[in-house]
Amino acid sequence: MPAHAPASDPHAPAPSDPLARERSHLAASRSALRAMREDAEALDIRDVTANWVNAIVLQAQIDDRIKSLADLSHTPLFFGRLNYLHAPGATLAEGAEGEQFYIGRRHVHDAGGDPMVIDWRAPVSQPFYRASRKDPQDVSLRRRFGYTGGELTAYEDEHLSDPGEASAVSKLLQQEIERPRVGPMRDIVATIQPEQDEIVRSGLSGSVCVQGGPGTGKTAVGLHRVAYLLYAHRDRLARTGTLVIGPNRSFLHYIEQVLPALGELEVKQATVDDLVARDGLEVRAQDAAATAVVKGDARMAEVLRRALGSHVTAPAEPLMVVRGSRRWRVPAYELAEMVEELQNRDIRYGAARDALPQRIAHAVLVRMEQAGEAPDDRVQDAVARDPAVKAAVKQAWPPVEPAKLVLRLLADPDFLAAHAEGVLTADEQKLLLWPKPFRSVKSAKWSAADLVLIDEAADLVERTHSLGHVVLDEAQDLSPMQYRAVGRRCTTGSATVLGDLAQGTTPWATRGWDEALTHLGKPQAVVEELTAGFRVPREVIAYASRLLPSISPGLAPVSSVRETPGSLRISEVADPAAAAVAACREALAHEGSTGLIAADARVPALAEALLAAGLPYLSPGEETTAQSRLTLVPASLAKGLEYDYVVLDEPAAIVDGEPDERTGLRRLYVCLTRAVSGLALLHSAPLPAALA
Repeated sequence: MPAHAPASDPHAPAPSDPLARERSHLAASRSALRAMREDAEALDIRDVTANWVNAIVLQAQIDDRIKSLADLSHTPLFFGRLNYLHAPGATLAEGAEGEQFYIGRRHVHDAGGDPMVIDWRAPVSQPFYRASRKDPQDVSLRRRFGYTGGELTAYEDEHLSDPGEASAVSKLLQQEIERPRVGPMRDIVATIQPEQDEIVRSGLSGSVCVQGGPGTGKTAVGLHRVAYLLYAHRDRLARTGTLVIGPNRSFLHYIEQVLPALGELEVKQATVDDLVARDGLEVRAQDAAATAVVKGDARMAEVLRRALGSHVTAPAEPLMVVRGSRRWRVPAYELAEMVEELQNRDIRYGAARDALPQRIAHAVLVRMEQAGEAPDDRVQDAVARDPAVKAAVKQAWPPVEPAKLVLRLLADPDFLAAHAEGVLTADEQKLLLWPKPFRSVKSAKWSAADLVLIDEAADLVERTHSLGHVVLDEAQDLSPMQYRAVGRRCTTGSATVLGDLAQGTTPWATRGWDEALTHLGKPQAVVEELTAGFRVPREVIAYASRLLPSISPGLAPVSSVRETPGSLRISEVADPAAAAVAACREALAHEGSTGLIAADARVPALAEALLAAGLPYLSPGEETTAQSRLTLVPASLAKGLEYDYVVLDEPAAIVDGEPDERTGLRRLYVCLTRAVSGLALLHSAPLPAALA
């Protein structure tokens, strides 16, 4: 695979210089993109509509269009080129001359409407990721481009139609993967691998679960799948909406620029806590692990269902409705039949409650018709609003506030026992009960797990709005009840579930994807496994994989494609804080970002040591820049983040900081696998035996 770079002054190349022609096309493409943006900015909505409502909507669409056409100076407009043997749609026998397409992050066309850059999601771009010598897909040449600070500086060719050319690892591809990381997470659109591309381009109708070890690109695959689905099904998803769910705010901040860089601005981001948040209810308490496990158990859904259903009672008295000079009587047994029929239907509590007055009104109208009257729909609605009917409905099917229902379950042992019988053990019920009951919803000290229970109760009362597609990242850490909360947001849509069973660090961590997908409501989802690592060096991932037999037996280790001699250094030190400062200085001498990861309890001491040494640092979620490249990361927040160089402080303290050894070793596995170029492991205490 020949690689090409400028031989002399790149700004004064020979006319026949291929690199000069590619640079010329880049300049022309940027000019065309600028013209597209100027055309959008010049649109005057007054020429299109005089309706002020339509004008507001149209202006918002134009503003989004202008934003999507931004030319990011340090982001390559195109990263590859395909030369086809034949024109699209032509047969080999026809021999039509093939076309040449530049592949980039978004579509760019010239003044005549002819494409200058093809969107990477377009069908004609797919062979850039999947074509090979065994299956060239009518591609004669695949060209990759190398950039330095936004300037095109090199290219590399593969002649897929030439069986005599030897296969080789793409140097430009490897350089792009290893490019130093400063700032938020980048897209991987230039480096998507065939197995990743298959997941990215999978259809909207099906849900996908991606099991992937550290560095396999599962997060990026999930985000690029959203971008692809928005391209392929834009009208539908514009109506139904898309959502990316991450484990915490730091993680969401880290990934938030990936989709805008691909021109997608409308995807919402949230944590599970954001999804279940309710006005006026704050998380002011933290459950003990054993209590949180019970609250997160899927059996709680049945307890809530029973508790809610207990509010419905069969009417014991007949109903008398007065209309003018006439009285209409509905006997108690008939009212009870209506209530029972609604209870047997699979509809929400609130919907059934809304239906009951109409059922009663219909029974009254039947009697009116039998008496010779001719009532219409307006009469039925009036009867449904009659005070006597409202009173009967309130008595038989009273309104229930979800938070008050959960409050009573956690505060009233008799109420909990009545509805948890045969579902939860007596010991589990004791774990749920507050030591000192709270009197009201506002005074209660709710935990994060409590709000998930309230969200479940709210859905039993009124159906939760469903989105067109949901991406759930770091899914291995969710409880069954949290899975149900996410699943409610995509009951009529699809999901992309991303995670790694070996990185589960909560007491309720997922034991297997089949069980998790069932709780999510997507039992038919396809489970894909990514085992090829592109981010973590081979030496580092091999060392971290020593933990797998202890933390996730049977899970295949990641096989890294990157061999980086010297990327792992293990040092026993006498003064951990001083050693960490020295290791950070050494790492900062290299280009790119540095993360100092430590047990949460050790972070204050390390922060003091860094400041005393004149090394300012960022917190997770704060964006690294060329001037601020060091981040101090508590082990509990390291998941999903990555740094060029990682200094890992005292592994034994990370393990000891968790409630049990397996969770501690899983936390350590996460921390060991955050480095892209180098890992310096420092310890004064003995290393965990599992690493020996």
